[in-house]
Amino acid sequence: MTTATSYPILTADAAAALINDRDIIGFSGFTPAGAAKDIPTAIAQRAIAEHDAGRPFKIGVVTGASTGDSLDGELARANAVLFRTPYQSDKFLRAQINKGETCFFDMHLSMLPQAARYGFLGKIKYAVVEAAAVSDDGEIVLTTSVGASNTFCHVADQILIELNEAHPAELSGLHDIYEPLDPPHRREIPLYSCGDRIGSPVLKVDPKKIVGIVKTNRPDEVGGFKEPDEVTKQIGENVATFLAGEIKAGRIPKEFLPIQSGVGNIANAVLGALGANPSIPPFEMYSEVIQDSVIGLMQSGDIKFGSATSLTVSPPVLAEVYANLDFFKARMVLRPQEISNHPEVVRRLGIISINTAIEADIWGNINSTHVMGNNLMNGIGGSGDFTRNAYISIFTCPSVAKGGAISTIVPMVAHLDHSEHSVQVLITEQGIADLRGKDPTERAREVVDKCSHPDYRKQLHAYFDNVKDGHTPQTLRTAFAMHEAFMKNKDMRGVDWTS
Repeated sequence: MTTATSYPILTADAAAALINDRDIIGFSGFTPAGAAKDIPTAIAQRAIAEHDAGRPFKIGVVTGASTGDSLDGELARANAVLFRTPYQSDKFLRAQINKGETCFFDMHLSMLPQAARYGFLGKIKYAVVEAAAVSDDGEIVLTTSVGASNTFCHVADQILIELNEAHPAELSGLHDIYEPLDPPHRREIPLYSCGDRIGSPVLKVDPKKIVGIVKTNRPDEVGGFKEPDEVTKQIGENVATFLAGEIKAGRIPKEFLPIQSGVGNIANAVLGALGANPSIPPFEMYSEVIQDSVIGLMQSGDIKFGSATSLTVSPPVLAEVYANLDFFKARMVLRPQEISNHPEVVRRLGIISINTAIEADIWGNINSTHVMGNNLMNGIGGSGDFTRNAYISIFTCPSVAKGGAISTIVPMVAHLDHSEHSVQVLITEQGIADLRGKDPTERAREVVDKCSHPDYRKQLHAYFDNVKDGHTPQTLRTAFAMHEAFMKNKDMRGVDWTS
């Protein structure tokens, strides 16, 4: 692609000067991968200056998912966030949200792009998008994520581009940009296998909307991943054992099915265990994020192809990818999150979803967003997009937290994100609870006996074993007694249900 010469070259400060109080901005980024950096940092500095002068300055911040510190962190510390959606993972922003100082609304990530197009989020004034290259006729090569960048560019009045030299222009061909029509004109999404390409390798925009380019050279702010510990290793092995058993039983085709896996250390451990299990054949991924473990499994041949919306890998692994771009471009594709997470495609392809819970209750309900029911952690992300439509839906978590003072298996989740109707399998380091075809009491016994920590099994059984009435033997008076015990004594153990 020929480098563009027709657009104004701006400093980050000059770009930030275009943004006004209460503007709604759509920023690129899905995790820190591909997130805008210099312009949001300059906007934060402008907000500080405006506040020091006694003038209001806050903006609506809409992204694909979480971002890096130079976006969410800088804007939060500058008290510059009017509202935030659909997901975040920044400690400064999280603190403001939990104090009620910043408005946040949680959204399924597949729904965010169409909500922006429908006008549900308000008018997006600017799209701020990181690119590896841009042409004079408005063709943009994105960097390490797509997220909702394509939608932001289409609905925004104007576009600002961060042209980031840390990413090679040779990324062209890694992306597949496809955006569905809106009702009543929407048609089926013609994607029938993980490797299908149905759109354009570049993001095409009206070049008149590009009001300036800020040149940068800043790497993604993706941290490293922890090496699996004994707990996460055992969770991974339990997931692999379960899926190998499903193949043997004939409930999964012998050629296997595509995997979706969440983000983080447990997900890395799970994927590593799948690759190491001799009973699981080489497989494909249809997921949100490609992580470090996926790259290694591609190199070993254990993962045949990966489709996602973000390449979220540590700096050394990204350098390895860039040094072997032809190899990896033949084995992966980055799509808009509206497609990577789309329920229609998930159901069609028969995805096996594997996501992480904060806590699960004995009936199979999942809390994936809130600690003790009221403090937001990150958000629901894409877990609901996949869980509700998966061929098999799996949730994983350690059986205890805080050195054993918290049981992640409780009588009733303190916040519900995924109901028992969508959750088929629960796996901890203790074991595997297969909830398919079981009534509530059967599920409760399965979860307690197979997944709870031994320190809590007798206590959890005592909660429901002696309740005689009701399809779901729930006791509202004591359903949150374990949570209340932790709030009072910093320990869930020793709850007496009769008191």
